[in-house]
Amino acid sequence: MPVLSVLIVNWNVRDLLRRCLQSVIAHSSTVPLEIIVVDNGSTDGSGEMVRTEFPQVYLIANPDNRGFPAANNQGLAVARGRYVLLLNPDTEVMGAALETMVAFADAHPDVGVVGPQLLNPDGTVQSSRRRFPTLATALFESTWLQPCAPRRLLARYYVLDRPDNEIQDVDWVTGAALMARREAIEQVGPLDEGFFMYSEELDWCRRFRRAGWRVVYLPTARIVHYVGKSSEQVLPARHIHFQTSKVRYFRKYHGPIAAEVLRLVILGNYLWQMGLEGGKWLLGHKRALRAERLKAYWQVLRSGLRS
Repeated sequence: MPVLSVLIVNWNVRDLLRRCLQSVIAHSSTVPLEIIVVDNGSTDGSGEMVRTEFPQVYLIANPDNRGFPAANNQGLAVARGRYVLLLNPDTEVMGAALETMVAFADAHPDVGVVGPQLLNPDGTVQSSRRRFPTLATALFESTWLQPCAPRRLLARYYVLDRPDNEIQDVDWVTGAALMARREAIEQVGPLDEGFFMYSEELDWCRRFRRAGWRVVYLPTARIVHYVGKSSEQVLPARHIHFQTSKVRYFRKYHGPIAAEVLRLVILGNYLWQMGLEGGKWLLGHKRALRAERLKAYWQVLRSGLRS
């Protein structure tokens, strides 16, 4: 019986997936594990690569893209490990990261979630731990208003008041690499499939915390993350999914008024940016880029950011 189930949801990043799988297998000799890949309708040969090069991997091949939470839940349904690690395909496991996370969780039975330290490809620390967002945070974070945000507001959200190398309890960790205890999952349930992608790990960690489980950032375990290599393939969809999920999270935990305020402010951001991009297009500045952005932002506005 595996101790750890490594669950990877993939969409059209075959070469990164190969490197990810190689890193998991190369650094897993001390942890009995199983590897589950859920391929979300890739057209780049990802599924065939897994079948041919990694016959030990359990592959679930979806005919289309079901979204990140739904695909992870397919993997959770067949996973047998005492712990489940949600791992992005654009990651590489470093050293004894898997063993370190399992050993820490074994030693701390009240910990429901462990998030490793994520590194950028150049070795610098990538922000991966957070406090729960407030409405004020959401109005600035990941919008064009972010440079105008009060410094303390986002510093608190990104936990910049704590050292990167300190083991610490946090509100939530990003889903590029998130290990959850089987017992805790059985208590709080699977990921919320109402999120297509983005904010699902925030929601999940909030449910773990509500149920009394600790969420811990563990910098002694390190994983390299190449950031957004699947989602960057479809720019309009990335904008729509990110912002729609943000609004949905606030509707779920802060109520319809907060969600509606957030939705309208975000849509106003995109309308303002369309005006700026349109002006630059009229002036003849990088017209192809401006046209691409105008098309993407118009699709966001047409969506209304409604689930």
